[in-house]
Amino acid sequence: MLIDSHCHLDFPDFAAERDAVVARARAAGLGRMITISTRIDKYDEIRAIAESYDDVFFTVGTHPHQAHLDPEASVERIVELAAHPRCVGIGEAGLDYHYDQAPRDVAARVFRTHIAAARISGLPLVIHARDADADVAAILEDEMGKGAFKALLHCFTAGPELAAAALRLGLSISFSGVLTFKNSVALREVAASVPLDRLLVETDAPFLAPMPLRGKRNEPAFVVHTAAALAAVKGVTPEALAAATTANVLKLFSKMPAPAALEAA
Repeated sequence: MLIDSHCHLDFPDFAAERDAVVARARAAGLGRMITISTRIDKYDEIRAIAESYDDVFFTVGTHPHQAHLDPEASVERIVELAAHPRCVGIGEAGLDYHYDQAPRDVAARVFRTHIAAARISGLPLVIHARDADADVAAILEDEMGKGAFKALLHCFTAGPELAAAALRLGLSISFSGVLTFKNSVALREVAASVPLDRLLVETDAPFLAPMPLRGKRNEPAFVVHTAAALAAVKGVTPEALAAATTANVLKLFSKMPAPAALEAA
């Protein structure tokens, strides 16, 4: 069993065949999918998708690309929205200096708001970090000093310094299809250094389809390819990698119930 810890089932790419996409994920052996919020003002739509499928859960938050567009919700409002039974995390929030779509000071403020919401709610924060390693690490270090919170770096593509900082602070790290790309040698070296009990896998669908499907629209079922690549990097069997990453997701996103098959086992 695998869990896609990060996908975007609300995106238009899936609108015409969302039922089929979920069905293919189940057929591929996925026990859970977490559809991740990029805008708080889409909360009702994302919640409705999660309510439509027994194995889909969701988060609430604002992506750094939208930090200047989405109405800035207060910590209290985010915590209130996160109380929904199927909401299992906060985010995604963070910093993105690659596209720099939001003013950096605004993105940093929104990032810290989401950290506070994660701390208060007890739910894990899903962090987007791209080309902003030093500032992300500094904010995480500063905020962890104010009080512990759970978090993961999603779709990790950064260098070993940010990975080391995240692990030192107790965070988890999730890898996407980028791990499978031929030119991702350095990324695979980082993944090899991450302890097995801190690893997650994801698709970030509809983006970043893994090899051998690169160039196609990504979907949750394709996480099996990333998991196989990560197993090879870690030198474990695909079955061991699946068991470990599933246990890690369920521990981190502890509000999300385990699939019935695991409970029976």
